[in-house]
Amino acid sequence: MEINDLTPAELRVWQAFPKGEAVEFRATQEESAAEGDAWGPERTVRAAVLRALLLDGPVESGEVAALKVAGARITGVLDLRYATIECVARLSHCHFDDVPDFSGAQLKYLNLTGSQLPGLASARVRIDGGLRLTSCRFRGPVRLGGAQVAGALYLEGAEVTAPDGTEVPVLQLHQVTIGEDLCASRLRTRGEIRLGGATISGSLRLENAELSHPEGFVLSAEALDVGANVLGRRLSAHGRIDLRGARIPGRLDLLYSRLSNPGGTAMRASSCVIGEVWLRKGPPIEGRLNLRRSQIEHLNLEPEMLPDQVRLLDLTYTSLTPHEPPERRLPMLERDEDTFDPHGYEQLTAAYRRTGDDHAARLVQLAKQRRHRTTLPWYGCLWGHVQDATVGYGFRPMRALGWLLSLLAVGSIAFALDAPPALKADEAPHFNPLFYTLDLLLPVISFGQEQAFAPQGGQQWLSYVLVLTGWILATTVIAGVTRTVSRQ
Repeated sequence: MEINDLTPAELRVWQAFPKGEAVEFRATQEESAAEGDAWGPERTVRAAVLRALLLDGPVESGEVAALKVAGARITGVLDLRYATIECVARLSHCHFDDVPDFSGAQLKYLNLTGSQLPGLASARVRIDGGLRLTSCRFRGPVRLGGAQVAGALYLEGAEVTAPDGTEVPVLQLHQVTIGEDLCASRLRTRGEIRLGGATISGSLRLENAELSHPEGFVLSAEALDVGANVLGRRLSAHGRIDLRGARIPGRLDLLYSRLSNPGGTAMRASSCVIGEVWLRKGPPIEGRLNLRRSQIEHLNLEPEMLPDQVRLLDLTYTSLTPHEPPERRLPMLERDEDTFDPHGYEQLTAAYRRTGDDHAARLVQLAKQRRHRTTLPWYGCLWGHVQDATVGYGFRPMRALGWLLSLLAVGSIAFALDAPPALKADEAPHFNPLFYTLDLLLPVISFGQEQAFAPQGGQQWLSYVLVLTGWILATTVIAGVTRTVSRQ
């Protein structure tokens, strides 16, 4: 490109390039690139001029060339597909009339902070430093699929939207490789963010982000691999979050967050491996929560945030906080599509035992038996009711003592008022109503009373009832003791 073909604004940029000097077109620092449509020729630069500088711009010995422009209106398509750019490119607070295309390019560093763009085409771009899109306003899809960024990717305060009817994800970050953090605090999107298969060596930061895609995927991040944390405090997500198969060795922090997808799945984090999950201090989740088959070291979960449908089949966790009574934890096990999952009860029991709360652990086991009873045929259900009423499936052994004392009192009084006749009067021991009743109730111990006397009429029926209830109490107590021993 000939220098004589340049406008005064372009000439400023051309002359500043060899020394890496910054060209500032803004009158004030508060100017917004959204007003770029009204900027005149005094601050308009053709994309072809920028392309010529980046590909083969003038250099000066002893100087580091760099493209540093702020507050310009860039017309035409900045086409750098598959180019190799050896200098820093900073086009901050600029207004782009057309979508720049960096697809397949290799750059040292790219900074578009505060710029207004109709979109961005940068699939498979390779950046040796960082990519800074802080506070950018995109009015169309941002395509960064397969990008490799050696440093950090900054999307803090950015806004990404697309015209109504756009079917492709508005922010395409699938299969990206980021050497440091993906910083997207205060990010605002309207449409799907695609992060499937992405690898982030540092953390994914989504604090105070506002993501919206009602009735669709707001964040699709299957098989996401993060080196540290996913930080989403005060995140507002209206749509489905999908983290299936993600690996997060640190924490998934969703404190104070609002997750909403009524009638669908609000968050799916199934088959994940996560160090810690923090789900507290926010409003109740609207939609389903799916944590099936995940492995979580520490689950920090408040019952108040759980939605009406929770899927926890085969979820494994080591510890559970905050410490809540079983009455507040058990409902989450009963919201998994009416499916009885004994593993869920065992996990909750183990969590209570690790904190030394054996009483809560027993209550969870009792709830497990009661839930299991609903899946049995009528005869199994009937026997379960008997075990529950008598000794609480062995977890309430004092009930057996109460039943025994009550039956002992009834039998002793009845037989004391009307003693049964002896089978052999000359050989029978002295009749004792208390020990006779004990002989009937206790199937193993014998005091020599039961074999010596033969009740008749109503007394005979009473003796049958005492023998039958004695056997029931004995078997249920033995079953309970066996479960207790096996647990120890």
